[in-house]
Amino acid sequence: MSLTNLVKSLAIAGLLVIGSAQAADISKEVTQMVKKLGIPLENVRSTPANGLYELQAGTQIFYITQDGKYLLTGNMLDMATKENLTDSRMKGIRLDAIAAVSSDQFISYKAKDEKYAITVFTDIDCGYCRKLHSEMDGYNKLGISVNYLFFPRTGLGTESYNKAVSVWCNKDRNTALTNAKAGKAMGAAKCDNPIAAHFQLGSELGINGTPNIITAQGEMLPGYMPPAALKRELDKAAALASVGKKEVSKR
Repeated sequence: MSLTNLVKSLAIAGLLVIGSAQAADISKEVTQMVKKLGIPLENVRSTPANGLYELQAGTQIFYITQDGKYLLTGNMLDMATKENLTDSRMKGIRLDAIAAVSSDQFISYKAKDEKYAITVFTDIDCGYCRKLHSEMDGYNKLGISVNYLFFPRTGLGTESYNKAVSVWCNKDRNTALTNAKAGKAMGAAKCDNPIAAHFQLGSELGINGTPNIITAQGEMLPGYMPPAALKRELDKAAALASVGKKEVSKR
């Protein structure tokens, strides 16, 4: 979908709303452009770059110039700190999106001594998804709980999608998923299910491959990682988050 069509779709869907508190900070030109286009905006804020505003459109970030003439997409980097400002904002957006999914919409493999919980978008037929799942005991023993959402890479209504539905409609979803990822034959089943919603969420978050891991800090880790390597990554992320909180508390 083109950027223009995306923005129009978001406007039609009413996914963006302008908040009165933020509206007061928007430049006159941007405000006029928003009104002229009839695009309701969910979030508009200034950025560290003079003359550039950030627009949050659902689970995506755009930028608009102060004169309202140019709409940009891409990453904004702070050259002094080397921080990817866009990705930092996206972490919070990912966390909000995952938090909006109710706990009964996941298939979870909990660690007895949980230190970390990750969200994994998975596909039953994906080779590295199967490898990750085959090492579930290793993740759990290291204190990593795995919460699955489905992302059938071939799309809705395909064989992988139907397998995900059949797993979800099984009385014992955890065992059914383990068997399916092991390539065992499984009877087809249908019921009300969230698989399409899982897929839609993954698409909105920019996921285009599996497995795709989202950490407790909202960081996206595309691809398979062995248990020990993932644990090191999660330890590092947790340590950095702790340092960040301490710095904020000192201000």
